[in-house]
Amino acid sequence: MDHDCPAPASPALPRARPPLLLVAALLTVYLLWGSTYLAIRIALETVPPFALGAVRFLIAGGGLYLVLRLRGAPAPSPREWRTAAITGVLLFVGGNGFVVLGEQWVSSGLVALVVGTMPLWAAVFAGIGGQRSSAREWLGLALGFLGISVLSLGGELHAAGIGALLVVLAPVCWALGVVLGRRGPLPAGGMAAASQMLAASVVLLGLSLGFGEPLLAVPSTRSLLAVAYLIVFGSLVGFTAYAYLLRNARTAVANSYAYVNPIVAIVLGAALAGEAVGPSTWLAAAIILSGLAVLARPRKPQDPTR
Repeated sequence: MDHDCPAPASPALPRARPPLLLVAALLTVYLLWGSTYLAIRIALETVPPFALGAVRFLIAGGGLYLVLRLRGAPAPSPREWRTAAITGVLLFVGGNGFVVLGEQWVSSGLVALVVGTMPLWAAVFAGIGGQRSSAREWLGLALGFLGISVLSLGGELHAAGIGALLVVLAPVCWALGVVLGRRGPLPAGGMAAASQMLAASVVLLGLSLGFGEPLLAVPSTRSLLAVAYLIVFGSLVGFTAYAYLLRNARTAVANSYAYVNPIVAIVLGAALAGEAVGPSTWLAAAIILSGLAVLARPRKPQDPTR
């Protein structure tokens, strides 16, 4: 290219549209992870909490690991296993595990609302690490948090005791795991999710044995179906889509699922569990969707001559 010649005038670039795969990944995480709260509630009817996590992530992580290895993916290096173990424990023992434990005392809909604060914690941890969010991203996060606050009015967290503490800690652990996972060495592609789930399953199995959970009890068919749903859709499909978002979307957009999941959880709770939905829920939904619109708005394309 001749850099001495002036660049010809060019028409304004069209606004970039998100690729179809990115939109599909967002919808997958929005809908599937929103439905897992009710599935967890059903599974806990006859399956102990730590055993539930151990079985779920051992089967999902082990199956994904085996498939990837058969397709030629390299095994994680020792450094990658170390990062996978740290982040896997934060994500699946602290994040998901505390959710499962908390749902023994807190309703699934309220759990989803509290977990919706995760993007704020992610922004805090990212800021501590030196990453700064734009003013537009902060506005989207603020709108999302406002919507979660409206939904939380009148909640029963104050009466949940230890369950409330566990539920509050869950998004903190998940956010820290997300931030550390973006900085540390992790295997490429789906092998990252596989190694994280495998590492977490070992810790969860140890906790199950340590707390003396009845591993030999026969669960109900209803609980078994819920566990199967969590393994296939909540773990394999959902986390694979989320890992794709973390690699291909801005942090705020990838974590925007936390604002949609409560809406999905509330709708499912009303339809399948008879939970009441008041006017404040629809007001919060409007606020949350406004925050999502701000987060998902594509950035202006840069001048290609710069």
